Amino acid sequence: MYRTSCAPGASCHDKARRAAGRWRFAPPAVLLALLAAAWPAGAANSDHDPLLREKLRAALNEPLAFEDRFEAEVWLTDMAGRLASKVPDPGERIEILTTVHREATRVGLPPEMILAVIDVESGFQRYAVSRANAQGLMQVMRFWLTELDMPGHALLDIQDNVRMGCTILRHYYDVEKGNWTRALARYNGSLGSRAYPDRVFERLRTRWFRQ
Repeated sequence: MYRTSCAPGASCHDKARRAAGRWRFAPPAVLLALLAAAWPAGAANSDHDPLLREKLRAALNEPLAFEDRFEAEVWLTDMAGRLASKVPDPGERIEILTTVHREATRVGLPPEMILAVIDVESGFQRYAVSRANAQGLMQVMRFWLTELDMPGHALLDIQDNVRMGCTILRHYYDVEKGNWTRALARYNGSLGSRAYPDRVFERLRTRWFRQ
């Protein structure tokens, strides 16, 4: 199904693309230990909307700040256990989870929803590439690098990919006035069908729900 690096059984899609608190985070080494000890898009991206292009450009120019919050540390530890079977390496696991939490918070979307989208899009295979050349965790279309004049960026980079994917999904959430079914279908490039949104909702309900 993929040209490169999608593990067997991964569900990457090959359609054309479719608050701060007083607590501080534990040091990275401590978080890595917690993670290691845890349980052993023709998508929306094919939309050349100039407003979306400007949102992506602005997002990619923002610093990679992460609010230090005890709540986020608890969330990371919980989600690490759930993700362990899909991403065995603790370092990669913490990078994915911290990036998802930070970027979802930045755009005002539930980080659990972003995890559900990634689960359906790529099965957490960071190097997934579809036949339509949608790439990375959130299966962002490669043409965006040309649109944004960013030849030096890599869609297989976890931070760039999740930042762009979250920005795109938030754009469609706004376009659809908070209708998750339609926003998800737009992201997948299947507006009018419930198949993709229902898959994401199922993953959210059964795997990535908030405790």
